Amino acid sequence: MGDTLPTATRVTDPGIRALYRQESKWQAWLDVEAALAVAQAELAIIPRAAADAIVAKARLELMDRARIDEGFARTGHTLVPLVWELGRIVGEPYGGWVHWGATTQNITQTGDLLVLRRAHGVFRRQIGATLGAMADLAERGAEMVMAGRTHGQHAVPATFGFKVAGWIDELLRHVERLDQAGARIFVAMLGGAAGTYASLGAQGPAVQAGIARHLGMGSMTVPSRSLGDGGAENVVVLGMLAATCGKIAREVYMLMKTEFGEVEEPVPPGTVGSSTMPQKRNPKLCQDIIAAAAEVRAMVPLALEAMQTEHEADRTTSLMGDTAERVSAVATGDMLARLGEVMRGLVLHPGRMRENLDLGHGLIMAEAVMLELGQVVGRQHAHDAVYDAAQAAFVEGRGFGDLLAADPRVAAHLDGAAIARLLDPTAYTGLCAEMAREAAGRARGFVAEEG
Repeated sequence: MGDTLPTATRVTDPGIRALYRQESKWQAWLDVEAALAVAQAELAIIPRAAADAIVAKARLELMDRARIDEGFARTGHTLVPLVWELGRIVGEPYGGWVHWGATTQNITQTGDLLVLRRAHGVFRRQIGATLGAMADLAERGAEMVMAGRTHGQHAVPATFGFKVAGWIDELLRHVERLDQAGARIFVAMLGGAAGTYASLGAQGPAVQAGIARHLGMGSMTVPSRSLGDGGAENVVVLGMLAATCGKIAREVYMLMKTEFGEVEEPVPPGTVGSSTMPQKRNPKLCQDIIAAAAEVRAMVPLALEAMQTEHEADRTTSLMGDTAERVSAVATGDMLARLGEVMRGLVLHPGRMRENLDLGHGLIMAEAVMLELGQVVGRQHAHDAVYDAAQAAFVEGRGFGDLLAADPRVAAHLDGAAIARLLDPTAYTGLCAEMAREAAGRARGFVAEEG
C-alpha cells in the first residue's frame, strides 16, 4: 500500500507520495544548500555575492537533469552529483563556495526533515477534517443507545456518541504528540564530517543556527551523525496514530458485519463488492485503513533499529531510517484519507442497535438491578440473587424479568413495575451523552484553531 493506491477505493491521494518523489527530496536538499550559503555569508565565511548566486541557482528546474542522472549512475553517491551541478550552474567565481564545510548527511538529513515537516502538515489537516466529521457523529449519536460490549459480550448500555468521544479524545492526544515531538524532530544539522564542527571551527554552531533560522527549524545541540532518536520518534508517534486509526476501522468493520448491522461505511451506488456475490457490501475503506495502519506499525521496529548507528556515522542505519520514514509517511497519508472518508459518510442504524441491545431480553441491565437491590440488602446479597436469575435466563432461555420477579429475595423489595423500570436500557447510559457532546466541542475547537 505504501507505493500504490488500492484501485478499489474512491479516495484521492493526499499528496504524500509527491513529497517523497526523488525530485522533491532533491529540491529540499538544494533548499538546505541555499540556507547554508546564506548563513555562512552572514558570518562572512563566504562572500555575500556567492550566497546570492547560490540561492538564485538552487532550483532543480534550472539544472541539467541528464548530467545529474549520469553523475548518480557513475558515482553511486547520494548527493555529490547534485552539488556538482549546482556548482556548475552557479559558475565562476562563486561555484566553488557551494556546500562549503558541510558533509552529505548534513544536507540530506536536514532536507529530508523539510519534506517530513510538509507531510506532518498534511497529516494535521487530515486529522482536523476527520475530527470535524467525528464531532458531527458524536452529536448525532450522543443519545443513540446501543450495547456496550466488554470482552466481546454485552456489558451495560452505552451510546454511539460515547464511542466516538473516545475516538476524538485519542486523536486529539496524537495531535499533541505530533506537536510536542516536532520540536525534537525538526532540527537542522551541520556538524561536518563527523559532527565535530572541525570544518567550520568556532563559527560552526552559529552557521547551524543560521541554517535552522532560515528554514524555520530548531538546531541540534550536538550535531552527531549517529543520533537517530528524532527519526525514530517520528515513526513511533505515527505508529501510535496508526494503532488508533486501525482500532477505529476495526470497530466499524465489526459493527458493519451482517450479524451486527449497526453501522455502515459509505458505499456509493454502483460499488461492486464481489465478482460472484452481487449482494456484497464490503467494508473496503476500513480494510484499507487496517492494512495501512499495520504497515505503519511494522515500520516502528525498523526505525528503532535505525538508532543503532556504529561510531560517528553508518550508512546502514541511514538507509533503515529513510525507509521507515518514507513508508510510514505514505501509509499514514493513505490511512487518514480513508478514515476521514469513513467518518464523513458513516451510516448509523439505530433501529438495529436497539434490536441488538434487546438480544439478552434485559440481561444487559443486570448491574442496574443489582445496585438498586443492593441499597436494601447489600451489594453481595443483591449480586447473588441477580446472578442466579441472570444465569438461569441465559442457560434456560427464560425471561430475566420473570425470574427476578419470582425470586423472593428480589420480590420482597422490588415489584413488577420497579423491575420493568430497571430493565429499560435507555435509562442507564450514565454520562454518555454529556461526554459525547463535550468531545464534539473539543474536536470543533481544534478545527477552528487550525482553520
